[in-house]
Amino acid sequence: MSSADGGRLALEVRLLVTFLAVARTRSFGAASQELGYTQSAVSQQIAALERGVGQRLFDRPGGPKPVELTAAGEVLVAHAEAILGRVAEAEADLAAVGSGAAGRISVGVFQSVSVRILPEVLRRFREERPGVRVLSFESDDQGELLDGLASGELDVTFLVGPLDEPPHEVVDLGRDDFVVISAPASPLVNDERAVPVGSLSGRPIIAQSETSPCQILIEKGLRDAGARLDVVFRTGDNAAVQAMVRSGIGEAVMPMLALDRNDPDVVISRIEPAIPARRIQLAIPRRRSDSAAMRAFAEIARKVCAEVLVGA
Repeated sequence: MSSADGGRLALEVRLLVTFLAVARTRSFGAASQELGYTQSAVSQQIAALERGVGQRLFDRPGGPKPVELTAAGEVLVAHAEAILGRVAEAEADLAAVGSGAAGRISVGVFQSVSVRILPEVLRRFREERPGVRVLSFESDDQGELLDGLASGELDVTFLVGPLDEPPHEVVDLGRDDFVVISAPASPLVNDERAVPVGSLSGRPIIAQSETSPCQILIEKGLRDAGARLDVVFRTGDNAAVQAMVRSGIGEAVMPMLALDRNDPDVVISRIEPAIPARRIQLAIPRRRSDSAAMRAFAEIARKVCAEVLVGA
């Protein structure tokens, strides 16, 4: 079997479409009318296909008699139908991805979002876009999440803001205020549920890791307000911070989103004066921002955060 490419069949989709039309109608003229081509164009395409496969595909008796498939033509009919069927499936799948009805999204999250926001976002997104598979990756290292966006491993990520001139499109989802949590017996607990910033100086403090973007915001805000911090324990686990406070080891300053607010053994108090809150944001690379699935995910995240966060 001859070929223009190292023994491979030189098959083109448009030639197969023409071939099947001739095979079905048994006429070059009828196929040309069906396809909207001239008869000479149909003849040229069939000739090109025969050169590509290296065999005659039709016997042409001439005159009004119908053309007949050769043995090679009979073999090619089944393959051409299968090939064009797969092409149609590919077109449908690509259209589904383009419309946001199918595909895959990889989402970056940090701990408190994983607990309080992501489950509801995924539930609603699955109801709206059941054909889109969502994978999630959790890290409290914001640099790692941003690197994932830059490399393409992540399609979107939740972040702690505000960010300084981010290279991605950013959707602001709302404000997450910082509060003080204490054991009920702490001397900082009062009827007003308000803790003066200065009273945190000298108190044992339970904190998140020093590299946490949230903890960086907390410590800067407290220092700027004049508090001197005595950190006695650091952890990357929000539940561990709350457990230490519950045991009376010290106070903690945490974002509301990271708290178990139903814990009866801790008291939540506002800070006076308040320190700047963190912003929960969603970053989307500009190459992905026009994706229908990404737009749907961002809109659902915005709605969920409007129900959970203040200032959304």
